[in-house]
Amino acid sequence: MQALEADLNSFDGQVRAQALDALLALAANGSVPLPPQRDAVNMHCHSFYSFNAYGHSPTSLVWLAKKLGLKAIGIVDFDVLDGIDEFLSACERAAVRGSAAIETRVHIPEFATREINSPGEPGIFYHMGIGFAQSHIPAHVQPIARALRERAAQRNRAMVDRINAYLHPVTVDYEADVLPLTPAGNATERHLLVAYLRAAERHYQGQRWIEFWSSRLDTPADKIVAIMNDVPAFANLIRAKLMKKGGVGYAQPVPANFPTVEEYHQFILACGALPCATWLDGLSEGEQAEAELLELLIGKGVVALNIIPDRNWNIGDPALRQTKVRELYKVVDLATQLDLPVHVGTEMNAFGNKLVDDFDAPELAPVRQAFLDGAFFIYGHTVMQRAHGLGYQSGWAQAQLPTRRARNTFYLQVGHLTPAGQAGLAKLRRVNPDMTPQDILHVLG
Repeated sequence: MQALEADLNSFDGQVRAQALDALLALAANGSVPLPPQRDAVNMHCHSFYSFNAYGHSPTSLVWLAKKLGLKAIGIVDFDVLDGIDEFLSACERAAVRGSAAIETRVHIPEFATREINSPGEPGIFYHMGIGFAQSHIPAHVQPIARALRERAAQRNRAMVDRINAYLHPVTVDYEADVLPLTPAGNATERHLLVAYLRAAERHYQGQRWIEFWSSRLDTPADKIVAIMNDVPAFANLIRAKLMKKGGVGYAQPVPANFPTVEEYHQFILACGALPCATWLDGLSEGEQAEAELLELLIGKGVVALNIIPDRNWNIGDPALRQTKVRELYKVVDLATQLDLPVHVGTEMNAFGNKLVDDFDAPELAPVRQAFLDGAFFIYGHTVMQRAHGLGYQSGWAQAQLPTRRARNTFYLQVGHLTPAGQAGLAKLRRVNPDMTPQDILHVLG
């Protein structure tokens, strides 16, 4: 089983597919016991098409959901849709509820003087599109998709040049050292981090390695020794010192380096997906004006809100935990008032991220149902869009369900009534575009 699970993360797609089929066969005959489903979801998992700290491919994440007994799982990759077809196909084969998304950063001129959810970067906003049913990109928005990938590569190359100059003789070659860490050439800042860690190990060992990082990170050697085996802590130190604001590799962003909200939404909508705002922790100046921000974004087409719960309650400092939990409750309540389903997950794109949120934590009890409802909502949209093109943004939905609240309720019900896998597909085959929403719910029920 271990070998098969390792094959799930091969850069060879055929190997991944065969490994999943073999694991599912073992589960079917009882050789691999699987737990019953529990009230837990993770709809925000980066795959190795951007960066997953555990190396998970889209197929591997589907198997992880099966092993953990999750009710649903979703992938989110930076700047690309590369893993979507593989992921949704694997979900259908494994009978796992799934959804697929993309994330990037955009510029919001109306908040140009206020920091929002990208620390230290006023006007820059982490933004998502959720509920993609396939990876096909219509021709008229392909230039937008290409620009997302190209802008990211340009930022990465410029960062490598700056860090190489500072870390010399420890340097990396973008083509030779960074891109091979990716299955499809979409590198992120975290791939750069891995490449530099490996380059340092090639040049230095033992005490010389400690002295190198101590000098370059302007950090006492005893602190390097104390955290060198704590992968999350050491990785975060390097990113903070080299790649984040104030670091030698950092360049203050300018609006031209990012798409506008309108441009990004044009791309998302053309693909039949849903623009989704994101929220950090409610403490920045921009997020202190969250109602203003969300109303602005709703006017531009946003219909959902993404939250990373763990960073807002699982905190050692009691006072900070209390503050962040209070802000979490406030933003979920605001999302409910504004008819924005909530999309949650752990990201998995940093060392130390959880595999799934602890939905049994007392701090999450007041918001747990909103988190589960958000997962079933986006799954309901996904299966309707994938089967018949009748998703949330379709002409059918706009005609039959003219308000966002009505659409939210309908796709949530579809999500609950449609089993994952072949059983759900069989039900969906009985649906047709001439039906009313009530007819469809009756057929699915």
